[in-house]
Amino acid sequence: MESVVNMILYNPKSLSLTKYLFFTGKGGVGKTSTACATAVTLADSKYKVLLISTDPASNLQDVFQVELDNKGVEIPEVPGLVVANLDPIKAAFEYRESVISPYRGLLPESVIGNMEEQLSGSCTVEIAAFNEFSKFITDESIQTEYDYIIFDTAPTGHTLRMLQLPSAWSNFISESTHGASCLGQLSGLEDKKDIYKKAVETLSNSSVTTLLLVSRPEETPLKEADRASMELSEIGVNNQAFIINGLLTSHDDIISESLYYKQQKALTNMPENLKNITTFFIPLRAYNITGLDNVRAFLTNDNTVKRDEKLESNRIPSLSEIIDELYKSNKKVIFTMGKGGVGKTTIAAAIASGLAAKGQKVHLTTTDPAAHLKFIIKESTNITISHIDEKAELKKYQDEVLAKARETMTGDDIAYVEEDLRSPCTQEIAVFRAFANIVEKAEDQVVVIDTAPTGHTLLLLESTQSYNKEIARSNGDIPEASKKLLPRLRNENVTEVIIITLAETTPIYEAMRLEEDLKRAGIAANWWVINSSLYQTGTTNSLLSAKASNEIPWINKVNKHSAGKFAVIGWSDKELKGDMLLRI
Repeated sequence: MESVVNMILYNPKSLSLTKYLFFTGKGGVGKTSTACATAVTLADSKYKVLLISTDPASNLQDVFQVELDNKGVEIPEVPGLVVANLDPIKAAFEYRESVISPYRGLLPESVIGNMEEQLSGSCTVEIAAFNEFSKFITDESIQTEYDYIIFDTAPTGHTLRMLQLPSAWSNFISESTHGASCLGQLSGLEDKKDIYKKAVETLSNSSVTTLLLVSRPEETPLKEADRASMELSEIGVNNQAFIINGLLTSHDDIISESLYYKQQKALTNMPENLKNITTFFIPLRAYNITGLDNVRAFLTNDNTVKRDEKLESNRIPSLSEIIDELYKSNKKVIFTMGKGGVGKTTIAAAIASGLAAKGQKVHLTTTDPAAHLKFIIKESTNITISHIDEKAELKKYQDEVLAKARETMTGDDIAYVEEDLRSPCTQEIAVFRAFANIVEKAEDQVVVIDTAPTGHTLLLLESTQSYNKEIARSNGDIPEASKKLLPRLRNENVTEVIIITLAETTPIYEAMRLEEDLKRAGIAANWWVINSSLYQTGTTNSLLSAKASNEIPWINKVNKHSAGKFAVIGWSDKELKGDMLLRI
């Protein structure tokens, strides 16, 4: 197909590379594997290389099988390679404490709690990570010592735009009550302003920096890569290249043939913007990228040897068993939660179908386009469907916040609020009110929702004054549905959260972080679902069956973590819909 013809096999040795290389992309697409393989390939070619990870889910220590720190550790088996593993979660905690500690004992505990939650979101983690790796970009001695400096995970366009705003550094922002969702991330970092400016300039300088977007040949990661590419282009970071990881190049059984054509379709239909970027590909590999042998092989050859590890569970539960328990326990509010692309909407539809088949009245709602959901499941005697339009809710919320802000602000301060309103948690807050109204339907039926605000957002809304301000900003009071929402979500007799993931490193670690986030908000998640499992397909293709065997350790990990409360759903090339939902 045309999409493959226009791609070049990714091989750092044959490319003219800039000094700084930033790998970015959606969780689980292979950023770390690609960054590590690039670093080792260049070091094996006698260059001095520094590899730095700022990924909260980084498994660099597993990859190189050595204890790492934030200063840099030499890898004995790879002369010339130094690896540093920054911990942005720890950095965010230390940064948060540095901002808040001067106020402890001086301000009421309720105010301190509000400040802590304001500085607990993903924006703060990104700022802390940027703070950590800025020194590696701007330190002249580091520039002199290394031929290549490689970053596993780049800052988002939102973070970079925030750093460029003059208002982000004003004292007014740290004291403001304009209600922006990631208020005050830059408090106390005035002394870093010049370093940040130099770092941002380096990122956008195409003569020294290349930003490599990594994706899989699948619809959702490709859309995410397109969004990231355009966000970065908006602020002048146009020095981009594109890597498609995990491309199946041949097939010999029905499963491999189905996967091959599914990937080709996704690539043919990928956003036009991406088709205009120089594109490379890495073939699908069967193994997890741990150990130097696999790192060195990643860009050159495959290993289709199956793992000997066995499942620790005598049997793998099915989704129908989860549905049975939801029915017997009479749960009224059911969320499917997980990162984008893991299949939340389909599984939510399957749960709704299963409960409706048992005679329960079910309301299914989604933030996916309504037309897509209607192709999966139809309304019936026992099923009603609604759609929360995230874009419309976000626009409505942004307009309300900006109208309020303009009453007291001008210029750069308004620009700061506008940028803050692009942050991930802003969208969650925007749909919060719509969710609250939907969940109110649980008074007389079961409500199934295919995503939800994270624990951070719920706590942010609940924390002192913040909750009231966010809800009351537009209508002057707190709707009854909104007041009831968090207590209802915290009631285990009423609410069930089902975490959806894949049998792979990053999706599972991200799902565990999501679970911890919910726990902070007092919301329990009992059931896990591993979706799109090759292990469950029984494929005979040598590559895919070897890859399926590498899912076993992750299935075992989820089994242990969830105390056996999990289900596994096999990979399918078909869109599961209608009666098929009852057979998952």
